[in-house]
Amino acid sequence: MMTNDSILQSHKELPQRDYYQALYEATLTISSSLELDQVLQSVVTSITKAMQVKACGLRLLDPESGQLRLSAVYGLSSEYLAKGPVDISHSQIDSEALKGTPVYIADVRTDPRFQYRDAARTEGLVSVLCAPLEVRGEAIGVMRVYTNQPTNFTEDDKQFLSVLASLAGLAIENARLYESIRSSYDGVMNAFWGNHPSL
Repeated sequence: MMTNDSILQSHKELPQRDYYQALYEATLTISSSLELDQVLQSVVTSITKAMQVKACGLRLLDPESGQLRLSAVYGLSSEYLAKGPVDISHSQIDSEALKGTPVYIADVRTDPRFQYRDAARTEGLVSVLCAPLEVRGEAIGVMRVYTNQPTNFTEDDKQFLSVLASLAGLAIENARLYESIRSSYDGVMNAFWGNHPSL
């Protein structure tokens, strides 16, 4: 018979981590590059290593389809990623996170809030923490971390993931603004040279 102590011990907290260094590195990456794919890949890799988890993924919301489309991932197999679309109408963990607060699932293999439980079991996933990506107060996607053993995420873990999700949201906004400015500039220059072909 399992005692309360043994039940608590079966859900381990993550070992001590250096979140300050990870935040510093992520901030440097975000501030030094406008290559969005590279920045987001660096962020999910940094999160995975800093939190000492199995994997991390970032998905952006497509408002038209209601699906969360993968933008960056580290630590998940191609087979798992091919499991099917993540639809917020069928994924309660994501629909809850998109309301603005982190969501924790102790065991995704059995929790009905997780859309692909069988695929998670095959992949060896157990606990998941999901945080919203927000830009100007609007949720634009989610950041998830996955473990391969039962894990209790601390408040520090939740805060760290939320801060990195916010930084990723900032990087996305900066990249979009840059593309918008560049497109406007190209349009103005094309119009100018089109009207002044002899210059």
